[in-house]
Amino acid sequence: MADELDVGAMIERFRQRAKAVRERGLPPVEGPERRRLMAQAQIDYQDFAIIGDAEGSLEDGILTLRVDLRPRG
Repeated sequence: MADELDVGAMIERFRQRAKAVRERGLPPVEGPERRRLMAQAQIDYQDFAIIGDAEGSLEDGILTLRVDLRPRG
């Protein structure tokens, strides 16, 4: 599998997933269910965006993702 993995393409797919989560609408639900869906969307976005911001490398079959979580500025 390591020979077939395009790390840059994988990271780009995570960027696209993060964008899709941000752009998708919520179904017409109210109350606790709406809050649950909103919270899950935030977690999904965060997870996809973190990997989408990573610098990746594949060396000797080991995938390494470096993510700078320090505040910008």
